[in-house]
Amino acid sequence: MKRADQITPADFQNIRCFLLDMDGTFYLDDELIDGALEFIDKVKETGRDFLFLTNNTSKNGDFYVKKLARLGLEVDRAHVLTAGDATATKLKELYPGKKAFVLGNEFLVEDLKKAGLVVDNENPDIVVIGFDTTLDYAKMHAVCNFVRAGLPYIATHPDFNCPTATGFMPDIGAIMAFIEASTGRRPELIVGKPYTGIVDAVLERTGLTTAECAMVGDRLYTDIETGRRSGMLSILVMSGETTEEMLATTEFIPDLVFGRLVEIAPYLTKLGE
Repeated sequence: MKRADQITPADFQNIRCFLLDMDGTFYLDDELIDGALEFIDKVKETGRDFLFLTNNTSKNGDFYVKKLARLGLEVDRAHVLTAGDATATKLKELYPGKKAFVLGNEFLVEDLKKAGLVVDNENPDIVVIGFDTTLDYAKMHAVCNFVRAGLPYIATHPDFNCPTATGFMPDIGAIMAFIEASTGRRPELIVGKPYTGIVDAVLERTGLTTAECAMVGDRLYTDIETGRRSGMLSILVMSGETTEEMLATTEFIPDLVFGRLVEIAPYLTKLGE
């Protein structure tokens, strides 16, 4: 693990694309983290690319494109990859033609339907859960019934909390804990960071290898572990979930540590230099 005084431009010489977490890394709620746009400018200036990579399936890619525009960054849909996108790809591969009970916001349901998945919350073949901010007891009762009945059970990502400007809100990991307490089951498949499903989607989207990508995020057990598991450069920013106390005791050791995104910029030189 290197801090700023140990890091050199050589640490980035093979990196062609930065995979950027969003919540806690690029922004908090509806506010950019200081210097985020300057970092993007430097990435472009040095001939590199970026891809926003988020586990948050309470929204979809189109929503994030519009949100980023409001915050001052115009990107096309190809620059945003969500755990919902990666989940849709995996479901088509593993469960073609199967009907799904979907625990999730309308954004996740819309994305899955666009990908060709049949959503049927009455007579499903499989169970899919996402980060559902419209969750109520009726939904929890229904999903537990289907999971308890033994249907294949898939989760979009594992995050326990979602960072906000005022702290944290419970994420899908808390929902999975509720389901496990009631049914005794965990998902057979989790797609998002740090699991391979979303990494496969990144490599397909970018055409790059893991050695050419850097995973940048604020969360140790998802963002940093994604880099560790896949062989990507892992970069922790201390602008979101992780505290110094957490970093001192974690098993998920990042390669590099910065306070926030913009602190990476001085180390980036043009590719080939």
